[in-house]
Amino acid sequence: MVSVRVLLVGAGGMGRAHLRNLLALRDAVIVGIVDPSSEAIAATRQLSQELQSTPGFATLESALETIEADAAVIVTPHAQHFQQGQLCLQRGLHVLMEKPFVSGSSNARALIELAQQVGRHLAVSYQRRLQGPYVYLKDLIESGELGEIRYATAYQAQSWLESQRGTWRQNRELSCGGQLNDSGSHLVDVMLWLIGSKPKAVFGHIDNRGTEVDIDSALTIRFEHDVICTLNVVGSASIGWWEDVAIHGTNGTALYRNGELWVARGLHSELRPVTVEELPATTNPDENFVDLVLGRIDTPAAAAESGYQVARLTEAAWESNAKRQWIAF
Repeated sequence: MVSVRVLLVGAGGMGRAHLRNLLALRDAVIVGIVDPSSEAIAATRQLSQELQSTPGFATLESALETIEADAAVIVTPHAQHFQQGQLCLQRGLHVLMEKPFVSGSSNARALIELAQQVGRHLAVSYQRRLQGPYVYLKDLIESGELGEIRYATAYQAQSWLESQRGTWRQNRELSCGGQLNDSGSHLVDVMLWLIGSKPKAVFGHIDNRGTEVDIDSALTIRFEHDVICTLNVVGSASIGWWEDVAIHGTNGTALYRNGELWVARGLHSELRPVTVEELPATTNPDENFVDLVLGRIDTPAAAAESGYQVARLTEAAWESNAKRQWIAF
């Protein structure tokens, strides 16, 4: 295989973001676009002249019956991911799934097992694992320079309550959850990835702010090796976006502040900024996925197992909020 024939499933805003990434790759070819909205497909075709002749389909089934593809990138409402993933894997396609993977940990495990049975790659689009500051932070933790990790905290704020009001993202039937299951899913994943040990229990306090789904979430997580983590997702914020992560070890501290990284190496040492030149290059899940399908790498940045782990923790947080008690893993 010299290039990957990609079927894009979902031509909304995030679908077009994936498409821009794919169009920048010389070894990816878009062979079909699936969306029930003809207007969305038309808008997608405006991204590039080479898409003018790309066939559009109202349903995934009609696309799979008509074209030949090697892989699918699924960027649809969350409730549709599981069935669409099944259809693509059963037709022999590799699958890159937009977060938060699929609805629920049981569906996540079932889809992972199906991918293993048919021998196809299944990855999740958790892009922070490919962003320079976070890759630097992961390498720093694994190098042992910060010592034994004792405490980690993460904070994400977004005007999600107002910006997504009236959309499918605040419709529980389609979204399968709120801000914690949407943008917050990235934060949950990156903390599980950075800390690297298994969570033992979670306590969650969540407020829907009068909607069908969770908007504001405050979680405390106990990990193995006595690591404490707090995770805060604020969907009712007035600002467009902010994200913080702090890692405290026995011999150092690292602070990520909305795109900038600061590190203190050693006890009682000062925080110093990490320059752009020191950071690893940032890539994206689409490029990573194409490299995976072409055999250039053996594993994706975020395998489907990471989606399963995020789903488990999210479900435990919801259960904790409902029962007002710690939920053990």
